Amino acid sequence: MKKLVFFASGSGSNFQSVIDSIKNNDISASISGLITDNREAGALERARKNNIPTAVIPFSEDNKFSSELKKQLQKWAPDLIVLAGYLKKIPDSVIELYKDRIINIHPSLLPKYGGKGFYGQKVHKAVIENGDSVSGCTVHFVNSEYDRGSIIKQKKVPVLPDDTPDILGKKVLKEEHLLLPEVIKQLIQ
Repeated sequence: MKKLVFFASGSGSNFQSVIDSIKNNDISASISGLITDNREAGALERARKNNIPTAVIPFSEDNKFSSELKKQLQKWAPDLIVLAGYLKKIPDSVIELYKDRIINIHPSLLPKYGGKGFYGQKVHKAVIENGDSVSGCTVHFVNSEYDRGSIIKQKKVPVLPDDTPDILGKKVLKEEHLLLPEVIKQLIQ
């Protein structure tokens, strides 16, 4: 059985969508652990409720951060690493070690609205301010540049005239919860 490790900084709703897909036997995998940089992340509670080991590794610009990540990943031996609302940049040394085995879900149709500083509501606000008629979400491989890795799959969402960033965000998140498990299943089979 393939082993997954998740990285999350926030509520962990995408993390939960994969937990549920595994419980429903839609995905044949196990989750070895959750890494977060945020002691207050809701994802920690989701992990606890599902008996998934966790590691809180505070972000830093030095080599200590990458060595802590590598040590924890070596312990959990993932076949696939999934960034699900993780807001920190993965060090290049970790990306090289797990080349083509790290994916990220992003709340826009990349390459639009990607890169440093584009996450969550900031993305949906930019989509609406630019008058786009379509938005969506993307799962892509992680490389050394924010949101620039090869795109695996995208889902589109119409942007309606009365959508607010909050409304659009909810519509996109609903699609993220479908897309992420679908892509994981595709990659591990």
